[in-house]
Amino acid sequence: MAAAGDRYERELKYLLAGDEKTLRTMMKTCDDAEKKAYLSVAENPFVVIRAAGSLGVDLVAMRWDFSFPIEVKSSAEDTLRFSRNQRLTEQAENMIEECQRSSLIPIYAFRLKGFRGDPWRIFALPLDRGLKGRMGLVQRTVPVIETNSHGNFIMRWEDGMKLSKFIDYLGAMIE
Repeated sequence: MAAAGDRYERELKYLLAGDEKTLRTMMKTCDDAEKKAYLSVAENPFVVIRAAGSLGVDLVAMRWDFSFPIEVKSSAEDTLRFSRNQRLTEQAENMIEECQRSSLIPIYAFRLKGFRGDPWRIFALPLDRGLKGRMGLVQRTVPVIETNSHGNFIMRWEDGMKLSKFIDYLGAMIE
């Protein structure tokens, strides 16, 4: 039997890949703007690969214009505190290090369980330097995961960017 988190990894994978059935299911409780954005990914889908192992990356989304390593988190609670699990902090730090080396934006996708509408929120991990080109534009647009006074990461679902808005933003960059 698959782990509970696998369900949401697959959901995000199929959403970004423009899978018609998954998009229809997601859009049932979305507003018109969210539906329009989700439909647009079918026209410009990503190839999404589920990463093997636990190196701090669950998915890699690739398309001619962008590639993102993505860590997927889900919770019934709207706040995820990394300090509650040392492994979460280590994953995030490893992802930051790898993304800085390769000039990629490290993306976290947070799904709030039981939410009607767009349940996904997108965040970026903080990097020591700005990225270049289009990746830099995305870096400046996606909300950064909060760091508390002790240096611990905190993801507050309400502070993230809707996945539908993220998809819409990337689509607008194509035009």
